[in-house]
Amino acid sequence: MAEPTTPTFDVTGIGLNATDTVFRVPHFPAYGGKVPFADEHYSVGGQMASAIVTCAKLGLRSKYIGAVGDDYRGQLQIESLEESGVNIDDVRRRTNCPNQSAYIVIDEATGERTVFWNHADCLTLQPDEVTPDQIIGTRLLHVDCHDTAAVEKAARIASANDIPVTADVDTLYAGFDRVLPFIDYLVASSEFPARLTGIEDPFKALTAIQERHGMKVAAMTLGAHGSLALIEGRFVYSPAFVVNCVDTTGAGDVFHGAFCYALLQNMPIADALGFSNAMAALNCTKMGARGGIATLAEANALLVRGERRSRTDVAARSSLT
Repeated sequence: MAEPTTPTFDVTGIGLNATDTVFRVPHFPAYGGKVPFADEHYSVGGQMASAIVTCAKLGLRSKYIGAVGDDYRGQLQIESLEESGVNIDDVRRRTNCPNQSAYIVIDEATGERTVFWNHADCLTLQPDEVTPDQIIGTRLLHVDCHDTAAVEKAARIASANDIPVTADVDTLYAGFDRVLPFIDYLVASSEFPARLTGIEDPFKALTAIQERHGMKVAAMTLGAHGSLALIEGRFVYSPAFVVNCVDTTGAGDVFHGAFCYALLQNMPIADALGFSNAMAALNCTKMGARGGIATLAEANALLVRGERRSRTDVAARSSLT
């Protein structure tokens, strides 16, 4: 009998990357108004690329699959991935195609951001660009469901080879219903469960999603209020951390990267949510989508000493361990 093959990668991510232009303003103007901006700079980001960079910085063997334009913004993205130690062998570089870009306005008074973005059609990842050899040999597949046909193929390959699949989804994508049966760990935005199910109550919506699609964990991020997960018939709520927030850009992406790390470390779900909340909070203390990706030691220190911001209405309805 042949010996089992040791996985080449701990985590492989397939999905979006972006290169942002970031502006800081003292406060966001009213409609039709204007304010001076303090500075502007390029900042690499994108929900999947940033999650995979987080994994790499936490010490995981990480690979990114996606499409990158051949302009200056695309080159910045490639350089960032390489410098972070992410494998980019399966990145598609599109000729005469602009990389996904965004203009992000940071309100210095709150750290909240407003985003204007553009994604060219030439960046679409096609199903025939996803092959089994790209997926087999990883311990975990992370998807963001934007290019749903390509993501569905990747998730099917992973499921057929007993590779767990995690998903970051923030809105309803056409064809996403075909991806859901292959997801083991769904961590959605706070708005997604209601959009998918038509049920406003988040507890009932997560329950409906899990019962309908059978994933092991159905969870949602709650922004400044933390995160909530349904596992084995019980809800686990993890409050967010109180930090000096400079920029919320990329916080959710870092959360997902940290969650992938936590799963591969076999953390109990409550610990996984807490660790992911800590990593997301620390990223908010610096400018840029990846400006504050913390070390493992920094995240653990916040877990021990950090102040938590709990929503009593969520906590009261959750079964905390």
